Amino acid sequence: MKKIWLKILSLFLILLLAGLWVILSPRPAFAQINTINYSNTNLENRDFSHTDLAGVTFVAAEMRGTNFQGADLTNAIFTKGVLLKANLEGANLTGALVDRVTLDGANLKNANFTEATLTRSRFYDADITGADFTDALIDRYQVSLLCERAAGVNPITGVATRDSLGCR
Repeated sequence: MKKIWLKILSLFLILLLAGLWVILSPRPAFAQINTINYSNTNLENRDFSHTDLAGVTFVAAEMRGTNFQGADLTNAIFTKGVLLKANLEGANLTGALVDRVTLDGANLKNANFTEATLTRSRFYDADITGADFTDALIDRYQVSLLCERAAGVNPITGVATRDSLGCR
């Protein structure tokens, strides 16, 4: 019974944090008027490398093998997405919402996830060398798995991957 209450409380806190993230977002609402929405689209193997995609929405999008190398994904929204073997090397995902996303086998080398929300997302076999997760919200279980292979220093922020994850 105690475990059920803890799960309910955890879910409530996650929803509360996500709500606060949306409410306290530093971008004003009027800046979102021309935002591109890729919700429920098939973007498999598309090339978005070095593209400005700040604030773009990718809800329930199919993005297997998609190339986001060096893209600006600041405050982008990725929920319920599939990014299997996607290339996010050097991408800037500062403040992004990455909720319930599958990033298995993805290339996350030198990606910047500073202050991102990465809840209920999977990173199995993802290359996180040099990725910066400073102040990111990540499930504790995923952090422990990421710490097993965390290495490198982000060339932009100068932060070690292990330090940004709080690995011991």
